[in-house]
Amino acid sequence: QVQLLESGGGLVQAGGSLRLSCAASGRTFSSYTMGWFRQAPGKEHEFVAAIRWSGGTTYTYYADSMKGRSTISRDNAKTTMYLQMNTLKPEDTAVYYCVAGPVPHSAVTTRRSYDYWGQGTQVTVSS
Repeated sequence: QVQLLESGGGLVQAGGSLRLSCAASGRTFSSYTMGWFRQAPGKEHEFVAAIRWSGGTTYTYYADSMKGRSTISRDNAKTTMYLQMNTLKPEDTAVYYCVAGPVPHSAVTTRRSYDYWGQGTQVTVSS
């Protein structure tokens, strides 16, 4: 059974940092794209970042709102993914979801592209 388990969310003041983790189990994710979406109250899911491997090269993708403030990475065993977020803003407040799937470059920012979703972890940034 495939599982994606997020951790690392919490309450932080504006300007602070958080590191989210996503532990994957139940299958081999080494060839899968993995990433993060978030959903704020009353809003649609929003792409945050993604990481994929192709031809021995690692590719990373970021939403414009997260560029320069976040770093997505994955461990060598490709079982755990991380999202380091810095200089957090109140508008970053949302539930953050870990996602995974056989997603090509052209579709990494599309919510429906991902087959697997975690339960989500709450990130709250106070002003």
